[in-house]
This record gives sequence, structure tokens and C-alpha cells, in this order.
Amino acid sequence: MQLSHELPDYAFTLRSADGQVARVNDRTLSSSFILSPQQLIEAWPVQDSAALTPDDLLPLLALQPEVVLLGTGERQVFPPAAVMAACLRQGVGLEVMTNAAAARTFNVLASESRKVVAGFLLAPR
Repeated sequence: MQLSHELPDYAFTLRSADGQVARVNDRTLSSSFILSPQQLIEAWPVQDSAALTPDDLLPLLALQPEVVLLGTGERQVFPPAAVMAACLRQGVGLEVMTNAAAARTFNVLASESRKVVAGFLLAPR
């Protein structure tokens, strides 16, 4: 049996994420960030899902995703209804989950060549 190593066709892989730190490729991040399979946007100035506004989603929606994953730290915390509505108006799905679950989901969707963008909220230390 011949084995072959298949390389992904995307630039960024999320290796791990929890409520305070994430590892993207070989970089360790300790502040909130936005990730698509082809782009990393560091220092997203959002820390609290409950205080999220529709304007906070503009950098994610500008990447024209089919689905937005919102990693809200160690616990799942839903954003205000206006944030959910902003995605629906654009025809974009919004999934809210813990950072660990969002990391796993991001990697699966990216490997399927889906147009996914994720926002990860990291609490300052």
C-alpha cells in the first residue's frame, strides 16, 4: 500500500485554542483575532461576546464567508440578537461555540474548501 502526504490548499491551520491563547500554524496568539483559510487578522479589538456589536463583525463579513464561526472563549456565550441578525441579513450563517470547538470546526470546514471565517475571543491575562 502506497501512502502519500496530502498538503492542504490553505495557508492557516488552527493548532489549538482555549480562552486565553491560540496557536495558528507555528504562532502563538494571546489577543482576539480573525482567521480565514487564507488570512490571519491579528489584534481584533473584541474581548466579550455579550458586548459584540454588528460593526465588530465587519472585518469578518468583508472576507465574504458562507459561514462565520464565533469562538467565545472557554464557555459558549451568545452575542446580542442584533449581531445574529447582521449575519442573517448578509445571508451568512453564524455559529457560536467555545474556542476549542470553533478550532476543530474551522479546520474541518477549511479542509473541505468551504468559505469559512472565524473570530476568536481571547481574554487578556
